[in-house]
Amino acid sequence: MKLPKALKPKQKLRFLVSYLVMSATYLNGWRNIINPFDFFCSHKPTVALCPRNIGTPCIVQAVSYLVAWIHIDRQMILTIHRHVISRVPRFSVSHDNAKTWLLHVSSVQQEDRGYYMCQVNTNPMISQVGYLQVVVPPNILDTESTQSTVAVRENQNISLTCKADGFPTPKIMWRREDGQAISVERRKKVNVYDGEQLNLTRISRTEMGAYLCIATNGVPPSVSKRIIVDVEFSPMIWVPNQLVGAPAGTDVTIDCHTEAYPRAISYWVYDNVMLLPTKKYGTDTAENSYRAHMKLTVRNLQPGDFGNYRCISKNSLGETEGSIRLYEIPMPSTPPRATEMKSSSNKESVGKRNSTRPVVQDERPKVVMVSSSDKRDSQPDSAAESGLGLLPPPGPQGSGCVCISRWAAPQLAVVTLHFILSGPIIHN
Repeated sequence: MKLPKALKPKQKLRFLVSYLVMSATYLNGWRNIINPFDFFCSHKPTVALCPRNIGTPCIVQAVSYLVAWIHIDRQMILTIHRHVISRVPRFSVSHDNAKTWLLHVSSVQQEDRGYYMCQVNTNPMISQVGYLQVVVPPNILDTESTQSTVAVRENQNISLTCKADGFPTPKIMWRREDGQAISVERRKKVNVYDGEQLNLTRISRTEMGAYLCIATNGVPPSVSKRIIVDVEFSPMIWVPNQLVGAPAGTDVTIDCHTEAYPRAISYWVYDNVMLLPTKKYGTDTAENSYRAHMKLTVRNLQPGDFGNYRCISKNSLGETEGSIRLYEIPMPSTPPRATEMKSSSNKESVGKRNSTRPVVQDERPKVVMVSSSDKRDSQPDSAAESGLGLLPPPGPQGSGCVCISRWAAPQLAVVTLHFILSGPIIHN
């Protein structure tokens, strides 16, 4: 059979399909007469997820006619009646002996996307066209994206790239793994940045860390790639206290704060000798990302332990140090205190002084001793213990107040006693 030269490609395809369907109908001895009650029902739109299997239905209420399936985009006849014409083994056809014809596509590929025609060999021919949409989950293209770990010097620029394929076209967004904001061109900060390329301008050490590139297109699952950005810089040190005083015989701890990347080697030096952990010295370094907190504990300070201590930090980009001067101070002591206590009898006598003669009482003034040293736990039990036993007691006819003052010194105790009589002086 020769096809007319004036026909366009799609017209040639339809002509060829009609010819094959009509020939198959003639060979099977079926009548090709239109029944006014027979009609064609379109199949529902189909969406397939690559690479799953799919069945596309075509419902025909005309059992006496042949049904053919054609892929219009590829200009390919797939099936005629129960026979598979295409050489693509993923296509097949089934019929439920009623009205429904199913075109099966196994392991759907993206090239299967397009228009499909279900055609019935009536005279004139009737057909219905449907679209098979093939959706593909996003997939990040590692070969076209930034590698998983990158390094950059501080205050330089760096661009991170992330590309993905899929259908529909995936959307790319960036965010930091630690939840911190992303600095865009040093002008604004955003929590999420959209686009295949993220430009970090004059990057600083605070922007160091993991960045997540996330690709989504509405077809689950979404995918992401983790890119670690290392910001390199030479060590820096700052010392909270450059002068530290401590008494001999005690323990003291001095510290330094450092920042460096790549990670630095940190140690202490005294008198040009590196200090290692011993019974005399205790060292500790707490690291967090590019930060480190160095501590040195010197135990049981002796005269030879006072002087300048240096904390040193070095990496491949440089070296720096801080200095702390440790000096001796005397053992702390408590300043002197004075305590004055008035007896209850004194209050009564003062109130009656201007009216009547005071009543002579046998009760002596109460004396309370308060030590000025914080190390003493108890008060003296008697006046003799306090150093007052040599002083004569007040006379039996007198009552008044006693004021006791005591100062503590290393090997000296001075006690003064003031006794004031509120009654008359009686001479023998």
